[in-house]
Amino acid sequence: MDGIHDLGGTNGFGTVPHRINSLTYKPVFHEPWEHLAYGLLFLGADRLRTFNVDELRHAIERMEPRQYLAAPYYDRIVVGTASLYVEKGVLTQAELEELAGGAFPLARPQTEGRAAGSPRPHFEVGDEVVVTREFVRGHTRMPKYVRGKRGTIVHRTSVEWPFPDAAGHGREARRQPTYHVSFDARDLWGETAEVSAVVVDLWEGYLEKADE
Repeated sequence: MDGIHDLGGTNGFGTVPHRINSLTYKPVFHEPWEHLAYGLLFLGADRLRTFNVDELRHAIERMEPRQYLAAPYYDRIVVGTASLYVEKGVLTQAELEELAGGAFPLARPQTEGRAAGSPRPHFEVGDEVVVTREFVRGHTRMPKYVRGKRGTIVHRTSVEWPFPDAAGHGREARRQPTYHVSFDARDLWGETAEVSAVVVDLWEGYLEKADE
């Protein structure tokens, strides 16, 4: 799903300010209501077992683009969680709007997602791989800026994780290892990019062995 959340390589947003993280700890929440977002999230995902975290990610991706761009981080979690509560039948939109004291815009409807492919041999550190060139109608954790790009495996996780393209739609999701794949920044962003590497965490189902 090429949604408003997948902005890597997108022009028009200006330079992204960044700095190296220090070892000092800073407050997680900056407004007194923000902890409510995580409270609602874990109530639904853990206590009620109503949805999983990939379904929440997909609900946030389905927000109307202007609403998504204008919403702070914790607002997005509240909207995504509320959307899933309504979609899963925990409460109705009328009940939600009564509690909110007015209109409460929810995420747009979702598609059905897709299942993972058949199991195959794992990749090893040092293998050259190519990210599949696929457009996925629904949730995926394969950023569009790496599709079709060649990279090198630099790490494989020892734990396997549910395939997000299925899990994000509430479907049975076969577990797969994930890989840290290193790409040349110039292959992703063009020759004007800094001489550096970009490392992306990718599920096995997104990768194919590169031709020699």
